[in-house]
Amino acid sequence: MPIFVELVGWLGAFLVLGAYILVSTGRLSGASPAFQWMNALGAAFFVFNTWWHGAIPSMVLNIIWSGIGFAALWRIRRIPHP
Repeated sequence: MPIFVELVGWLGAFLVLGAYILVSTGRLSGASPAFQWMNALGAAFFVFNTWWHGAIPSMVLNIIWSGIGFAALWRIRRIPHP
């Protein structure tokens, strides 16, 4: 189980970092579903990893981070597309 927890944490780190790099280089828009999915899932993976390690402040931050990402995805889904 500890190896699985670490793999999930690293995957979360790569998703959040990758999203930041892609937006910073102009390859993704901050309003794009891909960016929001990367952030929301990456933060959710961090929640699991930080819970396991007992890092409560980081866990709370990532719960909020993930919530923001999923809320953005909800908004994107509700906007009519031509």
